[in-house]
Formats: sequence, structure tokens, C-alpha cells
Amino acid sequence: MSPTPSVASALEHEAMLRALDIASQGPSTGANPQVGCVLINADGVIVSEGFHLGSGTPHAEVVALGSLRSAGIDPKGLTAVVTLEPCSHTGKTGPCCQALIEAGIERVVYCVSDPGPDSAGGAKVLSQAGVSVVGGVEQEAGEKLIERWLVSTRLQRPWVSLKWAMSLDGRSAATDGTSQWITGEKTRARVHLQRSDHDAIAVGTNTALVDNPSLTARQPDGTLYEHQPLAVVVGQRDIAGDALIRSHPGGFLQHHGHDLRELASELFGRGIRSLYIEGGPTLASAFVAENLVDEFHITMGSMLLGGPTMALGDIGVSTMDEAIHLDIRSVEHSDGDVWVIARPRNREV
Repeated sequence: MSPTPSVASALEHEAMLRALDIASQGPSTGANPQVGCVLINADGVIVSEGFHLGSGTPHAEVVALGSLRSAGIDPKGLTAVVTLEPCSHTGKTGPCCQALIEAGIERVVYCVSDPGPDSAGGAKVLSQAGVSVVGGVEQEAGEKLIERWLVSTRLQRPWVSLKWAMSLDGRSAATDGTSQWITGEKTRARVHLQRSDHDAIAVGTNTALVDNPSLTARQPDGTLYEHQPLAVVVGQRDIAGDALIRSHPGGFLQHHGHDLRELASELFGRGIRSLYIEGGPTLASAFVAENLVDEFHITMGSMLLGGPTMALGDIGVSTMDEAIHLDIRSVEHSDGDVWVIARPRNREV
């Protein structure tokens, strides 16, 4: 059900902006999206608010209702302004649409429709219960906030960010195989921040065996970020029992095989909604060839290396007509390095 956004009042739009603001305070990683909810009275005044703190915790609507009741205020007749269509199923918590109905909420204004095969349909349930429902309010901002979760839910696989470092002539290593460091400290610090902002990080077996990386997400002072991604190794060769990656604080998983779609499905089933690819040219090229990359993070150091070690290998392009076209979203410069963010052009999700 997709109620029209045109009937939302100016005060409801303002309340939605507040809901989006508090939603961003929730965790950006994990199986659940960032969601915010504010409850307003007939004058458009916010009387309570809440946001989701992650999987297994009360949803934003329930948090807002709980705060209201703790303050001794009756929610009956109020309007709930929520960034995501209230869910209609019982998972680790109960259905939010039912909680709103039982509380006597008179009107629900939401931002983004829930694409989940199990959780969608809350708007219909609310309407059938006599609750006035309006959807699509500040939708563009709402979709931007939880874009990775939305894409992941629609495709039933993690959002994939692919990062590689290369010289200006496209090499990922010198002829002798050395690659430390193509980019500078600031760029590498940003990569660690990116790691912490994803549910999982993946490399191929060659990277794991040759470099013995820890793959932890570290702050510039060397301490670990609070959130650590699941470390994933892709490939058949066994990883040594004392390899650093096996003691990763976010957990370790080896996918014994080369079927990347199978891997993506397995990770989604584990609650992984975002995956950061940081392997070498073989793994990077395989993800590109399988059309599994949602965003490219290409870092370039201001040097020339020459030699045969290209940042990408065979990606299934043999002629210009088969070129994979990208839309460049940003180009940033930092201490001689260049960071390009791009996305596949005309990708349908």
C-alpha cells in the first residue's frame, strides 16, 4: 500500500525531519535499519520520540510509546511520524503496527515503505484498523539514510562496497609484489573507518596467506573501533590456524568456493547487510564480473609502478560495447592521494 504524500501537513514534514535526525543516532550496521519515530499532538507538538538501537531491541515506535507512558501521557489520538513503514510481523519483537493500534494512535505518517517480504504491509493493517495513514513523506531523505539496508532487503544479499588501492597507472603492486604503501596515512585511516561501517569485510585466500592481515578496523591511534566487521576469506586453500584473521574480534568465516552469489546469500542469512571487499585483483574482478558491486571506492596514490599487476583483471569485458559504465559520485584529494566513489550506471534494484 502506497498512500500519497501530498496530504501530509507542513508540521508533519517538520516532525519527519526530526524523526530522520534521531534515526541516524541508531547503529548503521546490522540486520535492522536505522528508524526514528516521533509522536505529535493535534498542534503538531512533539510529545515523545524514540529510535531503534539494533537487532533484538524495541523498535522506534515502541520506544516512543514507552517514553510517553513513562511520563504519564495517554497516546490515544496522537499522530506517529515514523521514518519506515511500521512492521507487520513478529520477529525478535512484536509488530509495531499492532502496538500503534492498541495504543490508540489516530494517524501514522511514514517516510519509506518497508520492502521486506515478511515485515511489509503495516500500512494496510493500520488502515484496516481505522488508522489514517500517509506514506512517502520526505521519502528521498529517508531512502538515502537506509539505502544500503533497502538495497540489501530488495536483493536478498548484502550491499557490496568494493575498495582497491592503485597507482596512477592502475597497478596494485610493484613487479616484485610489494604494495605497502600505495596510499598515505590519511587514506588508510579512512579505509579503517569504512571497515567499521560495514557488517563484513572480505579478502581472497591469496591475500590472507601472503599478507596475513588482521583486517580489524582501527582508529588512527591504533585502538579498535567499537564495531568490528565479520572477517571473511573466499577461496579453497586452508588458512593457517595461527593466522591473524582467525582471531578477528568480529568473527571469522571462510567460504570454501568461488560462487560469489552463494556467498552473498549465506551472508544475508547471517544478518549481514553490508560487505566491504578489500581483497586483491582476483576477488575484486570476480565481484565486478558477477555484477555484485553497488559502490566502488577507488583510492589512488600519486606514483607510477608499471609492471603486470593491475588493480583489476578479467571482468568479462572484451569490447567497448561491453564496458561497465559508472557514475562518479565524488572525487576527493588528500595528501597527494585521490579517493573516487562511483556506482554502476542505471543499476535497477
